[in-house]
Amino acid sequence: MTEAILLVGGKGTRLRPLTVHTPKPMVPAAGVPFLTHQLARARAAGVEHIVLATSYLADVFEPYFGDGAALGLHIEYVTEDEPLGTGGAIRNVAARLHSGPDDPVLIFNGDILTGLDISALVATHESTSADISLHLTQVTDPRAYGLVPTDGTGRVLAFLEKPQTPEEIVTDQINAGAYVFRRSVIDTIPAGRPVSVERETFPELLAAGAHLQGMVDSTYWLDLGTPAAFVRGSADLVLGRAPSPAVPGRCGDRLILPTARVAADAKLTGGTVVGEGAFVAEGARVFGSTILPGAVIEPGAVITDSLIGNGARVGERSVLTGTVIGDGAVIGADNELREGARVWCDAMIPAGAVRFSSDQ
Repeated sequence: MTEAILLVGGKGTRLRPLTVHTPKPMVPAAGVPFLTHQLARARAAGVEHIVLATSYLADVFEPYFGDGAALGLHIEYVTEDEPLGTGGAIRNVAARLHSGPDDPVLIFNGDILTGLDISALVATHESTSADISLHLTQVTDPRAYGLVPTDGTGRVLAFLEKPQTPEEIVTDQINAGAYVFRRSVIDTIPAGRPVSVERETFPELLAAGAHLQGMVDSTYWLDLGTPAAFVRGSADLVLGRAPSPAVPGRCGDRLILPTARVAADAKLTGGTVVGEGAFVAEGARVFGSTILPGAVIEPGAVITDSLIGNGARVGERSVLTGTVIGDGAVIGADNELREGARVWCDAMIPAGAVRFSSDQ
């Protein structure tokens, strides 16, 4: 296998305000755009040619990655004028593939952080002569996902969308968002209209008697669709829990990019990242968080499991837990923001304006 399609066209609405100015795959995780980790892992598995299926803020990708040579890849870009869904995006880039009809083509979503053994998925695909092979993972609560039951040989039996009752939960296996397609199968997807592989392509192929093979790989897997998950994924990359050859430094408790400045008595733990040009002042404590380039953390601030946007500022003694601060926003001194709070880009919160505890 030498070719792959990477689906990076989503708007990332669940991640706002992180994605107001930046497409989701380009938001930094462990110091580099998240997409870098996916490209590096694909290259490590033997992929040489990748087509990026772009849509939202599409003009951001090529200036950063170019032709892919720096990563040992040949990257091409195809932009959708109108969003086409997962299946429509795959079909839309098919003309850029070089593979023969029976060759395997790797396809993966641009918002999944995984330790998947890509080579094993391809080997499973080839040894079973499947039309499509799917990476499956096991989850404790499958209600938010599409279930994929298989028989004793791993052959897919059905696709069950987001079951809600105990009777509907017939397996803990879910579609993990990485596939190997037989090249000729891609050409059967309708062209020029939105298509969902999960809701249309896969069920229709199964009903027509195609061979869809599942491979369960329950190593690290995380859907980075929410701010909390994105922050956790970045921390896990820094800590070494999630594998990637693209982390720019040693795995450990913290990752400080070269031009960042951190005061000697500031405490950074839990996989915290401090981006280029950012500053963490004296007495600040930052746990499991991402400080994006140019952000400023003032003295005595305490930040936990949060993401601070490009050029944002967190004032003295402010306490942030499980929050997202948009690019250029300013949080004044002595504020208290808790789980789920999202401060939009360029917003300003005055000193002492938001609290969850008393002022004593």
